[in-house]
Amino acid sequence: MRVLPKKTSKLGGLIVNHIKDNLKSYMIISLILLIGIILGVIFVNNMNETQTKEVQTYLTNFINALKDGSTIDNGALLKKSILNNLLLVLFMWFVGSTVIGIPIVIGMVAFRGFCLGYTISAGIGVWGTGKGILFFASTMLLQNLIFIPCMMALAVSGMKLYKSIMKDKRKENIKFEIFRHTIFSLIILACLLLSSFIETYISTILLTLCISYF
Repeated sequence: MRVLPKKTSKLGGLIVNHIKDNLKSYMIISLILLIGIILGVIFVNNMNETQTKEVQTYLTNFINALKDGSTIDNGALLKKSILNNLLLVLFMWFVGSTVIGIPIVIGMVAFRGFCLGYTISAGIGVWGTGKGILFFASTMLLQNLIFIPCMMALAVSGMKLYKSIMKDKRKENIKFEIFRHTIFSLIILACLLLSSFIETYISTILLTLCISYF
């Protein structure tokens, strides 16, 4: 009974130390994500009438289909989510390992923020603030509590690789940093697989429970 808290505290300590050691990079990535969210909200708020109606039609048709008895194929959703997360990690690992791909990594973080801002703002535009937030909370919140920090951590790992190689260009150091980045990416992938299961089996249940409110 006494061992578990110690292990938990050690894990927490490792995470805290990692964030402290890379605090500046995390602040930059957080700012990029926030900018993306703001741009997503601005984009929705400045859509023309036709675009707004298309978004409203898509969301209402999706909800109405579920109300009419349509079901979500959890197997297909899980496979798609796992594949998307696998491709994301592989791509971010690759471009992060090439050093010159850091701007691409940053762009991907900004795009994810844009998607979040777009989804939240679109939901609010269709159903109002309360129901719009409920839609986001039931469909995207839980998995993104894991996904967003993991994506940010992967971006920071790439930035750390870049900084380390710029400071020390010896082959031994480059090999070590790429190996470290690879192991870190595999850990992130494991966390994202958990995110996929949450998206598939928990978020869909939450949406089903909340469907009558839309």
